[in-house]
Amino acid sequence: MFKHLLVSAGVLSLAFASATAAAKASPDEAAKLGTTLTPVGAEKAGNADGTIPEWTPGARRGALKGEFPNDPKIDPEKPLFAITKANMAQYADKLSEGHKYLLNTYDSYKMNVYPSHRVVGWPQEIYDATKKNATSCEMIGTDNPSNCNLGFPFPIPKTGAEPIWNHKLKFRGESVTRYNNQLIVQPGGDFQATKIVEDVKFYYGSIENPVPLTKTSGEFLRYLSKTVAPPRLAGTFILVHEKAGTGAEGRNAWLYSPGLKRIRRAPTVCCDNPYEGTDGHQFYDQVDMFNGVLERYTWKIVGKKEMYIPYNSNRIAGNEVSYDDIAAPRHLNQDLPRYELHRVWVVEADIRAGTSHTFKKRRFYVDEDAWTIAMIDAYDNRDELYQFQEGHIIFGYNILSATTVPEVIYHFNSGRYFVTAAFNEDQPIDATARFDDNYFNANSVQRMTTK
Repeated sequence: MFKHLLVSAGVLSLAFASATAAAKASPDEAAKLGTTLTPVGAEKAGNADGTIPEWTPGARRGALKGEFPNDPKIDPEKPLFAITKANMAQYADKLSEGHKYLLNTYDSYKMNVYPSHRVVGWPQEIYDATKKNATSCEMIGTDNPSNCNLGFPFPIPKTGAEPIWNHKLKFRGESVTRYNNQLIVQPGGDFQATKIVEDVKFYYGSIENPVPLTKTSGEFLRYLSKTVAPPRLAGTFILVHEKAGTGAEGRNAWLYSPGLKRIRRAPTVCCDNPYEGTDGHQFYDQVDMFNGVLERYTWKIVGKKEMYIPYNSNRIAGNEVSYDDIAAPRHLNQDLPRYELHRVWVVEADIRAGTSHTFKKRRFYVDEDAWTIAMIDAYDNRDELYQFQEGHIIFGYNILSATTVPEVIYHFNSGRYFVTAAFNEDQPIDATARFDDNYFNANSVQRMTTK
């Protein structure tokens, strides 16, 4: 199915991640950053027929607080065409297996395709650091980036783990508070909602005080979530110190349950354990599309490919639509998402012998400009498509960063789907938030629960 792969000369290697360090980019390869490649490694030029334009990054604008995603030039556009069950064969080579499944299964499902825009840009400090990382940062195994500082660690990826680490380590601001509203949507369209407030402090991706990743120092962010609704879940806290590495070197996590009234270490905040309060509809490693350790899989770059992905999704992420508008029977209200043609890195992860996960195989589609995972096809142990994740990419002009709002997980075995990372009916990401390190300590969380 990948006969139309687009491979950039000198950029791609099909090597698997191993226990040794992967080859870094050569000086000649790194010299392409900012010339034929963008400063973060995407192809600067558009495609031959003009359906993917040249990279033209947006300039910073807007306040760091109170800005819902918007683009006055892009948002008023009308769809060029719609992909439906009737015409999907015409576009099949540019569709994920998840989108094919939805189109084949539901007559009501469609994908409105709009003109493509490549506006995602990053601060100059990220560009400068990324170029240095290209020849210094190395990938040791699947979980230990080393000699990396601030920027994208692997703008010219050599192994399958490296695009995933670019996603995990991308610049998102200094620290943020965001509302994370979640919907479990039944086949008939009814849903139950959960409201979570999340605080995150970035260490590796901090322009003000970047903390490099080395073989012996790998903490790159701290995260604290508080569930505020519904009442049966309210007062639950999850605290994470996110680190490179595995086992004792990797993630440290704690959970506070109102029923127990104490915070405790939580090694189960990992992998395919269900995220607290999601009724099994999201695994911990599905937060932010994918997070946590990579060690349970072998990873390979399949290639680069033109695909229709959710992009410039300001309408479905904004405050002019409600959750009632978004939640439709069997799938999202497909009048709201915006799809564009973009180039993506296709990365496959296969379960490693001697390990286990609900997903035997995952296929990731990572946007070249945003280094953000846009879609994931997830297969079960019978090699059947089991779930499909779809992240609607938005560009924050105020932060100069890209993320996915909302994210959706389709459960093909039940007909339900799960919406997360939505803030339509609350406030957008607050990038003015600042936190002391001690804010993210277990004792501090315990004290919060007694106020």
